[in-house]
Amino acid sequence: MMNKIRIFGATMIAFAAVAVTSSCHDKRSTGWEYAPNMYEKIAYDPDQKNPNFKDGKTAQVPPAGTTPIGFTRFDYPNTRAGYDQASLEVKNIIAQTQSNFAEGKLLYEHYCSPCHGEQGQGDGEVTKHGYPPPPSYSKGQSSRGGAMKDLTDGKIYHTITYGVNAMGSYASQLAPEERWKIVMYVHKLQTL
Repeated sequence: MMNKIRIFGATMIAFAAVAVTSSCHDKRSTGWEYAPNMYEKIAYDPDQKNPNFKDGKTAQVPPAGTTPIGFTRFDYPNTRAGYDQASLEVKNIIAQTQSNFAEGKLLYEHYCSPCHGEQGQGDGEVTKHGYPPPPSYSKGQSSRGGAMKDLTDGKIYHTITYGVNAMGSYASQLAPEERWKIVMYVHKLQTL
C-alpha cells in the first residue's frame, strides 16, 4: 500500500511539473498583461478596410487646399506659363550669407555638377559618356529662350523643382531651402 501511495504521489508531482513547465513558454513572462493595447493594436493598417469612412478606406487623401506641416507650397504649374510667371514673381527667400552660399556650392557639386560641370559650363562627367551637354550658365542659351546668364531666381527654382528636357525634377531629393541655396550659387556661376 505504501508503494502505491509513493507511486501515485510521484506521478502527481511529475504531472504538476510537466504542467508548470509546459505552461510557461517565455521564462521572463509573468503571464500578466498590464497594457494589452500595446500588444494588440487597435489602429487600422493603411491598406485595411475601415468602416469609419464613407469610401471604406483607411488611407485618406488630405482635404483639398490643405498644406502638410513643414511643406512649402510652390503654386506654379509645370508649364511654360508657370515658368514665365515664376520668373516674374518668385524671389530667393534665403538670406545671402556666406554659410548659405557655401552650402549651395556643396549641394550644387553633389547634385548638379555631374551634368553642368564644376564651373557651370555644361561639361560635367556625364557628357563624357555621350549624354547631351546642358548649356553653359555664363555663355549658353536656354532651350526656353534667352541667355542662361539672365535666368532669374524663379526660373532656376522652377527648373530645379520640375526639371526640363533631359534634366529630371530634383524636388524629391532637395528640400525647398536647399534648392534656394543652389539658386544662390548658380547666380555666381552665371558670372564666370
